[in-house]
Amino acid sequence: MVKRYNDLNTYLKNIFGCRVQKITIDAGLSCPNRDGKLSTKGCIFCNAKGSGNGAYDKGLTITDQLIKGKAALFKRYKAKKFIAYFQSFSNTYASFERLKSLYEEALSVDDIVGLAIGTRPDCVDEPILQLLQSYTKNYLIWLEYGLQSVHDKTLTFINRGHNFQCFKRAVAATKNRGIKICAHVILGLPYEKRSHMLQTANDLAKMGIDGIKLHLLYVVKATALENLYARGEYNCLGQQQYVNLVCDFLERIPQDIVIQRLTGDPHPNELVAPAWSLKKTETLALIKDTLEKRNSWQGKSAFTEQG
Repeated sequence: MVKRYNDLNTYLKNIFGCRVQKITIDAGLSCPNRDGKLSTKGCIFCNAKGSGNGAYDKGLTITDQLIKGKAALFKRYKAKKFIAYFQSFSNTYASFERLKSLYEEALSVDDIVGLAIGTRPDCVDEPILQLLQSYTKNYLIWLEYGLQSVHDKTLTFINRGHNFQCFKRAVAATKNRGIKICAHVILGLPYEKRSHMLQTANDLAKMGIDGIKLHLLYVVKATALENLYARGEYNCLGQQQYVNLVCDFLERIPQDIVIQRLTGDPHPNELVAPAWSLKKTETLALIKDTLEKRNSWQGKSAFTEQG
């Protein structure tokens, strides 16, 4: 079977020799785009939960969440090793002491082989990067930067609170430390055409990052995007339209970059639109099928302008 893209499961199995799964953690942290440092509104697609699962509010410690996650993922996937994924809000946005305590609590749990830390490019500094670098001797460390688009006009419209140059500075500061860098990108942002999204792919392809997560822009309740959608000022991508964009995007990404995600996971009780975004398995199958029909693969068109 032809391997069409460099998926995360295969990447992790090649490193550790077994099934490795991420365990999502809610550490109760915040975001400068929510707490008033930059804004109190957040990005237009983000609600007050900030992708959190509510575990922190239920009083579950990092250790509690990891033990619970390990049991569930072993049962479902027979996973033997795990990565602690600090997902909700900005997980380098707290005091050094608190962050160090959170990370080291996670790393102290049996069978945790690494950290994946979701954050913003304007929420990293030298002490935190040095701390994460110190863990790379014994653990796999991924720093996941939310970018969403390389277009500053888009970033301003979605109230991101930083520009593309900020992302480039963060990537440059993170490189050459043994820390793996992942960029988050959203396809279907307001007023972006296919050419805008593929420019994001082309620019990221040249930056020497290690991973990419692709997300569909879906509308959730209690967001500014919901208001836009209700007024008829935003239309969601169709399923095949999104699939085609993902395949176009993958073709432009070098083969050594790990594709960590190809679509999102909306909470069914929060989703406004599109309904098809709940059909993740179907969407992934369509991406695979479309790549096969095109006889295409990740990196097929990467750097063609350079020959």
